[in-house]
Amino acid sequence: MLAFPGYLYLENFKQAIHDTKYFRTIGNTVFVTSGSLVLIIITASMAAWRLTRTYERGISKAIYFMLVAGMLVPFQGIMLPFVKWIGQLGLMNKPGMWFIYMGFGASMAMFLISSFVSGIPKEIEEAAIIDGCSIWQLFWRVVFALLRPILLSVIFLDLIWIWNDYLMPSLIINQPGNQTLPLMVFQFFGGQFKKWSLALAGLLLVMAPVVVFYMFAQKWVIKGISDGAVKQ
Repeated sequence: MLAFPGYLYLENFKQAIHDTKYFRTIGNTVFVTSGSLVLIIITASMAAWRLTRTYERGISKAIYFMLVAGMLVPFQGIMLPFVKWIGQLGLMNKPGMWFIYMGFGASMAMFLISSFVSGIPKEIEEAAIIDGCSIWQLFWRVVFALLRPILLSVIFLDLIWIWNDYLMPSLIINQPGNQTLPLMVFQFFGGQFKKWSLALAGLLLVMAPVVVFYMFAQKWVIKGISDGAVKQ
């Protein structure tokens, strides 16, 4: 018989928080996610702006298509040689995840940002140069500020991906004390048993920070995606 819950039962959440070591684990997840997002935003925005402004040149167009083509490469198809290569570079740790996610996330971010950049009038940049801005000042003080709507959209899309990712952290940082939230919640799904009550509580705890972020940023996320879709 189906019915609405008769009372609020929080013991599953308390047990899930204890079993997943929630506050330490969420710290690991924030560390990996925030560092990855910073690198993706910085590298993708710089590359998108420069390549868009010089797109008519043959080499810029070739570099653009080569970088955007990275979106077509599935991680599952290259994960075995990739993990071996990462191990040889000594990046099998939490900071190493920043560069891994940057490599896989920068292509889509650059694709979205370049569409947005093409809608920014060049006269704004020319006026800033006339006023004495260097190339770095032009990017950080003028262009980067104008990119805020699309950057928030990129942050949200990559936040969902990195925050909820299970496969890559399980291959790279699956050491005790360093796991992210999806890795810790997976312990409720055993081969011989499944703790559905704790699993559902744990999954809600994983979702909560992303939902809260979207509630505050949804206006800019939607605006950035819609503006980037029509400006070409």
